[in-house]
Amino acid sequence: MKRFLLLAAVALPVFAESKFTASDVPNVHMRKHVMIENNARSITAYQFFGNIREALFSIKSSPMRTHAYGAVVFDANAPVHAPAGLASTIVDAARTHGVDPRLVAAVAARESAWKANAVSRTGACGLMQLMPATARFLGIVDVFDARQNIFGGARYLRTLLDTFNGDLDLTLAAYNAGPGAVQKFGGVPPYRETQDYVRRVRATYEASLR
Repeated sequence: MKRFLLLAAVALPVFAESKFTASDVPNVHMRKHVMIENNARSITAYQFFGNIREALFSIKSSPMRTHAYGAVVFDANAPVHAPAGLASTIVDAARTHGVDPRLVAAVAARESAWKANAVSRTGACGLMQLMPATARFLGIVDVFDARQNIFGGARYLRTLLDTFNGDLDLTLAAYNAGPGAVQKFGGVPPYRETQDYVRRVRATYEASLR
């Protein structure tokens, strides 16, 4: 998750037209004074300071062709190839957020090469390379704490999978370049870095399914 990710890149699952607050979402530790408004046109998150409302981000809805990446979306018992001490955390995070642990591992391997203290040139941090603003929105206190970082990355992957109807390529592209870029181009953005990222992470993930 690198140079193209801004505050607007925190995607939310696509629900029916509604308004809800962070406290309405089970097992999600978002800031309490945040309200999500979702309709057929856009998803917008607001935070409140007394009577003042500030938009944190907005994602406009647009028709987009998606392709669910198959029946293997989540297998809690799948073996995970990761450094000692991290595999169990990945499995726990995957079970919590309903993501295949092999996908979480593939993203972590590509993002940080398993370095918990990794910092990219654009400021993305930790094993899952979360931008500080995204980490704060996900409720992460210490972005370099391996467990918090992996749980945050797994949750972010889950929201992207929900947003893009289970399309793996679009999910990975959004993780790297931000969901706004995917929406803008109606698919994987024409960025060499993002296209290479999608290809490599998908290859690693698919190899782990065999």
